[in-house]
Amino acid sequence: MIADFIHVEDKDIVVTTNNVLSGSDLQEIEKYIKNSLSSNADKVSMARLPQSKLYLKIVGILFISEKTNNQILSDEIEDVLKNNYIFNNIILASKPCIIKVSPKSDISIIWINIWDS
Repeated sequence: MIADFIHVEDKDIVVTTNNVLSGSDLQEIEKYIKNSLSSNADKVSMARLPQSKLYLKIVGILFISEKTNNQILSDEIEDVLKNNYIFNNIILASKPCIIKVSPKSDISIIWINIWDS
């Protein structure tokens, strides 16, 4: 196996190879990346083959956080997802997107991109 192309963008590292990878190849790439990042190795979630994305749409969530009285943040949504058993096997493909329904509304729509497994 030869890595033809490596692209790093924000939190994503894309490695293009000359052959289809096996499970052991993925483990080798993950091990190499974690060793290369030494101090940030815990930020590498997992190596995986390309997958398609799906989205979830959650309607009716308050736009203002009851805890802070400020606009709800994507980090708060992620925390709720991590602590809810319904989302145990879901891997987020990006940060949740929070959209206010209308300028005068206090309700939001939350779009969540997930990896299809």
